[in-house]
Amino acid sequence: MPLVVRTWNVYHGRTSPAGGRTYLERMIDLVTADRPDVVALQEVPVWALGRLERRSGMAARWSVTVPALLVAPLARIVTAISPARMRSLVTGQANVLLVAKGLKLHRQEVLVLNPSVGRWDWLRRGAQRRVCQAVEIEDADGRRVTFANLHATNNPKSAPIEVARAAKFVSDAALCVLCGDFNVKGLRVESFTPPLPGIDQILVRGLDFERPPEAWPKERRREGKVLLSDHAPVEAVIA
Repeated sequence: MPLVVRTWNVYHGRTSPAGGRTYLERMIDLVTADRPDVVALQEVPVWALGRLERRSGMAARWSVTVPALLVAPLARIVTAISPARMRSLVTGQANVLLVAKGLKLHRQEVLVLNPSVGRWDWLRRGAQRRVCQAVEIEDADGRRVTFANLHATNNPKSAPIEVARAAKFVSDAALCVLCGDFNVKGLRVESFTPPLPGIDQILVRGLDFERPPEAWPKERRREGKVLLSDHAPVEAVIA
């Protein structure tokens, strides 16, 4: 059976251009409304992690990249006061995989892509830990596909190195989806399908696309006069 797969850097629920409020719940509703099979998210605030399954109706697996400075209710309130200044400073952030309830989840493994950066280095020097979370998912046909969700460093020299580390991390997976925010445009990854021109990608190995990756048009994520996130979701259908 085909799998509808999406990836989205939700930008802590912020908008483009920046506004005075956040829309994380609206984003989760939007990206899961038509019951996709797998949704990879980046920059999810830590306060939201425990609410994702109830909100989306999907199973959730996550890996915290930046720890939260404040407990969840207080972090959310403080961030709402100034979303532009407070996003990861107090709320922390995580990578998340949302998986349809009809699919079977197996083990999750996590690789730190920049091991020289500790969990609290963001507080000391503004550096963020970046990870690749890999989850093996079994579909209705019994196929086991490894989904690797990464968010690389926003640095054109470091990002390709980190993406290569993520690809090596899942090199033993015959059927693999490598997706997320690569933070470098049009990066080709050996043994995977060609990339989109942008930085948000869905690449596959050992699989075929029924519909190749494509970014959502702006109108699909428009909320009044703003766009939800400064990234567009990318969507593909795997045959």
